[in-house]
Amino acid sequence: MRHGKKINHLSRKAGHRRALLANMGVALVTHKRIKTTVAKAKALQRYIEPILTKAKEDTTTSRRTAFKYLQDKEAVSELFRSIGPKIAERPGGYTRIIKIGFRQGDAADMAIIELVDYNELYDNSNKKKTRRSRRSSSKSAQAITDSDNSEE
Repeated sequence: MRHGKKINHLSRKAGHRRALLANMGVALVTHKRIKTTVAKAKALQRYIEPILTKAKEDTTTSRRTAFKYLQDKEAVSELFRSIGPKIAERPGGYTRIIKIGFRQGDAADMAIIELVDYNELYDNSNKKKTRRSRRSSSKSAQAITDSDNSEE
């Protein structure tokens, strides 16, 4: 039984898995969106979310912690320079996994993992919020009653 075993080993030894997730994390930070298998995307989501939480406050300790996991100086500086301030107000859920079908060669389930705040297609902040009502407005009801009164 696998009670309490939450990590997906991805059929790799520990060092290979750490290197894979670090490289995918760097790619996600630099490109804001990557295409991979669903299993790797879910593993990467669990790996990168705590690092993104650390990036909300720019301290030496959090930079060193992020560098420990990512091992790329440019990615860490990008993380703290542009991504950190953008996600500072978000309480969590910094990444999104979108399933895109199956890979042709081996029918692996593919997905896109992206940073939520960097996708303009899902940006709801600039939408105009309107209230819609099913009942008729008072002006149109008033116009109908006025036209009925003028016929008499």
